[in-house]
Amino acid sequence: MNIAAAANETLAHNSNLLVYSAMAVYTLAFLAHMAEWVFGSRSKVGRTAAALTARSTAPVTVAARKAQQGGGTAVLERPEVVTKSVAGSRDVPDGPGAAGDTEKGDLYGRIAISLTVLAWALHVGGVVTRALSVERAPWGNMYEFSTTFAAVAVGLYLLLLALGKKVRWIGLPLVTTVLLDLGLAVSVLYTASDQLVPALHSYWLWIHVSCAIISGAALYLGAVSTLLFLFRDAYESKLADPAGKQPGAFASSVLERLPSAASLDKFAYRVNATVFPLWTFTIIAGAIWAEAAWGRYWGWDPKEVWAFITWVAYACYLHARATAGWKGRKAAYLGLIGFACYLFNYYGVNIFVTGLHSYAGV
Repeated sequence: MNIAAAANETLAHNSNLLVYSAMAVYTLAFLAHMAEWVFGSRSKVGRTAAALTARSTAPVTVAARKAQQGGGTAVLERPEVVTKSVAGSRDVPDGPGAAGDTEKGDLYGRIAISLTVLAWALHVGGVVTRALSVERAPWGNMYEFSTTFAAVAVGLYLLLLALGKKVRWIGLPLVTTVLLDLGLAVSVLYTASDQLVPALHSYWLWIHVSCAIISGAALYLGAVSTLLFLFRDAYESKLADPAGKQPGAFASSVLERLPSAASLDKFAYRVNATVFPLWTFTIIAGAIWAEAAWGRYWGWDPKEVWAFITWVAYACYLHARATAGWKGRKAAYLGLIGFACYLFNYYGVNIFVTGLHSYAGV
């Protein structure tokens, strides 16, 4: 074994150690996120929930009053800040967040974010050392794609936090799915460091696949928001109907701390609308690469077909919202169908369908 081969093997080993270390720290972050939600469900959240319930069932108006008795100048009171989805729908304030405005819950939340940052740094280190060990882009097989995908998803979440966005509620589902993704990657999808087939030796590997990873990570955040929207919307509907069946204590403890259904719907739409052009470019870049590698831009390969189906699903989602004014549950179902298509394009096509993209098995 020459020196270069030994160095690459050492880097591959270090990459595995870093990924396993990241998983250990992600596990601690998961426990801290759980503690944030648990300690945030104490009495203060109960009082917040009661206020939220009262506000959600009462109409929001702007009251006017006279500054002085007999005076002619009216002073408008500052209206309460609420989110509004469509005309005639519920106007409900956002919940207090995962910590529930409690000091102990907030402390665990901050610890969870710190651990997530540390785990992400280890995670990125594992991806980079994997790239150095194979001397190429670290997404040539499903193992590499999965680890990089998870790192990008966490990176986008931390970027939103750094930009001051109130998205800490994504932390628990994100860390949970990242742990599942990495666990599947290191156990079922693991592939030893190796070189790629000649068709993949192209700078388009960096462009096309990196865009697919970034697009998928962003669409994942949108899908999480969409799924939580469905639960929160059902919760608000029950609160708005005092005569109907009211939510249970556990559901209230969790759902009352999420952003309002309208906020979740708006966040999902903004994410999906922002990343849709990048997914469009991903497909175009893949077609250009296909022409260079196989002599044709489009050949209805299963991977190409499902990439296009995913594009159509999200195009329908955006079109419905822009033209038909769809917001809420109808749009949410279209958004989840789109992300399901993305997942099938990755897992289903790669594992169960044979095509030109089936280079390295898993």
